[in-house]
Amino acid sequence: MAGDGETSVGAFDYIVVGAGTAGCVLANRLSQDGGSRVLLLEAGGKDNYIWIHIPVGYLYTLGNRRTDWCFKTEPEAGLNGRAIDYARGKVLGGCSSINGMIYMRGQARDYDHWRQLGNAGWSWEDVLPYFLRSEDHYRGADDYHGSGGEWRVEEQRLSWELLDAFREAAAEVGIPKTDDFNRGDNEGCGYFQVNQKTGVRWSTARAFLKPAMDRPNLTVLTRAQATGLHIDDGRASGLDFLHDGQARQATARGEVILSGGAIASPQLLQLSGIGPGEVLQRQGIPVRHELPGVGENLQDHLQVRLVYKVRNTRTLNLRANSLLGRIGMGLEYFLFRTGPLTMSPSQLGAFAKSDPDRATANLQYHIQPLSTDKLGESLHPFEAFTASVCNLRPESRGSVHIKSPHATEQPAIRPNYLSTAEDRRVAADAIRLTRRICAAPALAPFQPEEFRPGDEVREEEDLVRAAGDLATTIFHPVSTCRMGSDDGAVVDERLRLRGVDGLRVIDASVMPTITSGNTNSPVIMIAEKGAEMIKQDAAVG
Repeated sequence: MAGDGETSVGAFDYIVVGAGTAGCVLANRLSQDGGSRVLLLEAGGKDNYIWIHIPVGYLYTLGNRRTDWCFKTEPEAGLNGRAIDYARGKVLGGCSSINGMIYMRGQARDYDHWRQLGNAGWSWEDVLPYFLRSEDHYRGADDYHGSGGEWRVEEQRLSWELLDAFREAAAEVGIPKTDDFNRGDNEGCGYFQVNQKTGVRWSTARAFLKPAMDRPNLTVLTRAQATGLHIDDGRASGLDFLHDGQARQATARGEVILSGGAIASPQLLQLSGIGPGEVLQRQGIPVRHELPGVGENLQDHLQVRLVYKVRNTRTLNLRANSLLGRIGMGLEYFLFRTGPLTMSPSQLGAFAKSDPDRATANLQYHIQPLSTDKLGESLHPFEAFTASVCNLRPESRGSVHIKSPHATEQPAIRPNYLSTAEDRRVAADAIRLTRRICAAPALAPFQPEEFRPGDEVREEEDLVRAAGDLATTIFHPVSTCRMGSDDGAVVDERLRLRGVDGLRVIDASVMPTITSGNTNSPVIMIAEKGAEMIKQDAAVG
């Protein structure tokens, strides 16, 4: 029953909390049969902001409170005391509406490792069909790609001679060329494929939610902030939320599914009394179900952004700083859907080994024909490119802990970057490898000159300090409600919360370990598989 001052919005078979990457997929799949009543709650607004859909618009959606929660980390020792921006989507489509649009699955070994950790059904062979199910690849279907699904994958619609030269330089130092990062082994250098459709961002809101919006059994509420779960006799029976600031309540006949991502899902569990007792008690929240792993095990990709000045070529810097240049780019986009306005944040990618003893690539590069002190700020007044490189498999583990009993206050985000000797060593090795690439003959015509951190930074200790000064997140937080069967796990292999019936978590937070690349499309796979599990369990039950 609704409490004083609350209004019930009714009973549903499934309540999905969060209309981000996973939530949009779940809303589509769970409402397909027409017989299940589904409620989808999104704390942000509608995706009717023009800069969501123009690819380069990420520059105007990140750090914009209309589309981004604008979180910040706590000060990080590994970043030399800096607190950094931590963007999370606050709009239909979630992070898929503001991210880099890069289509990436990771490596086969990532998922085989999940299986080796005891998560049956999550090996590469098991998950590949779920990637294929929703894919619509521009080359058509084959053993590794799907066609006709909702999730469009296309080539980029622009080229830069400087990036072509970087690709040649990478080959000269032993990083082979590739034209497809998504066949299980992504080692190599090539152009990223992107989630766009004829030069327009293709978010999960457009791909999965929009086609389902007219279904009478699907209710979508935006500006609906979940504040607490109802747990009755060990089962999730509904939740409280604020809709346009007014207290509301919904009842679940079947299941409540948390799809808020690696920050919001553990936050809501902790606000509801589910999580590490000490964390909850500090905020005066009664412990309803002690589950120590909630909010722990945070993993993320930290990128070290090296900047090189160049000559004898054009980058985006001077063009974007010119009024005529900006007018030309705008005309090119609106007339032909080509040019710099179709750019994802990174166009060229590379996967490499920080040292030859690695079995598989453990570094990822995002190469950009532009440079800036900080994403979203003005580009430098000289021609330059950025070579961002991250450790794909960091050992550092962080946390997400509530610091208030109120859902509207940001939790404490502590990624704990560069907290292990191995992570610091890989960061230094990554800078050294970048320098080898930039010194290769293919780039010589452009006379690359290291601007940041600067060629004078050479000693191991200085390289690590420079990494801490330059590094920032690529916005890939995962694993805060990780899947497993040990005491630290939060959900089981069917994504059911351990110890509470009728409650699942289906988003990036369930990954046992971070995937070797951009995390958006793996989350779609998790949602596809999770939706199927829900239907299977409902049929048996």
